[in-house]
Amino acid sequence: MAKTGIAVGVNKGHVTTLREQKPRPVNRKGHLGKRVKFVREIIREVAGMAPYEKRIVELLKVGRDKRALKVAKNKLGTHLRGKRKREEIAGLIRKMKK
Repeated sequence: MAKTGIAVGVNKGHVTTLREQKPRPVNRKGHLGKRVKFVREIIREVAGMAPYEKRIVELLKVGRDKRALKVAKNKLGTHLRGKRKREEIAGLIRKMKK
């Protein structure tokens, strides 16, 4: 909402024109770059999976999705990280089947 020039109310304050500000570098934070993605893929290929990830794979293969989430959650600390890991591994399984 635009300022009204009145000292009281929801839109109180001096009337000004809003400037378009250029995006700041902090808005890129956490964005996955090409090089980092490539390096992580190579490492995954060479090193393989951690033991807990192998366990999650086995659980997903037999259809124990909820148990796989619990294992991931206990290892990674939060529910959201656990869900993300479960989906990542499910994606790897789908790739292996093709």
